[in-house]
Amino acid sequence: MATNKQAAGRRYWLFKSEPEAYRFEQFERDGRTFWHGVRNYEARNLLRDAIKVGDGVLFYHSNAKPMAVVGVAKVVKAGYPDHTAFEPKHAYYDADSDPSDPTWFMVDIACVGPMRAPVTREAMKQEPALADMMLLRAGSRLSVQPVAAAEWRAILALGGQKESW
Repeated sequence: MATNKQAAGRRYWLFKSEPEAYRFEQFERDGRTFWHGVRNYEARNLLRDAIKVGDGVLFYHSNAKPMAVVGVAKVVKAGYPDHTAFEPKHAYYDADSDPSDPTWFMVDIACVGPMRAPVTREAMKQEPALADMMLLRAGSRLSVQPVAAAEWRAILALGGQKESW
């Protein structure tokens, strides 16, 4: 598998969001958000340990027609405890998560901009440079996942987006 690290140290990620839960258009209006509610240990470890300020994020609409990368974001705050796990009335509350020893983490991301053209899952499947991409593997359901630098560049090219930040 290709490396997820570029020479300058920036890494790349794909974050999935169901449009009914949080649309890219809302993210554009918000400008910045915390990426919370991830309740998978592998994704949690990425949020807690691997995702850093300055990393690039592909914003992917999952469970949509069509499923597609619709925008780009950047990480503006590295992993910290997901406070929604401690709020009993919140949908992401976890009674077993302890504020003194948190189980769940989140990061903050800022909107860079929309893709000029959404990059659909079907278009990605046709792109040879994306043949090994985690998103396209059978059974891959991770909501936060690494993207290799070459995959990042290929998706930006497919979407007519330039990396200008």
